[in-house]
Amino acid sequence: MAMLDYAVKLTVSPADMVEADVETLREVGFTDRDVLDIAEVTAYYAYANRIADGLGIEVEDWIPDD
Repeated sequence: MAMLDYAVKLTVSPADMVEADVETLREVGFTDRDVLDIAEVTAYYAYANRIADGLGIEVEDWIPDD
């Protein structure tokens, strides 16, 4: 859950991220490398989605709308 909470916060309110957010992940067993991976994957998806939205790319027909 800590990883998901971190990813949601980074996505929804990135300016509110603080060292305590990283510390929470460390406390539940994530290494610094794990935290880097989580941040990179979260940021990549945000980037890719914004590029697609910015270019007006439509969702493929085979992808469900839910």
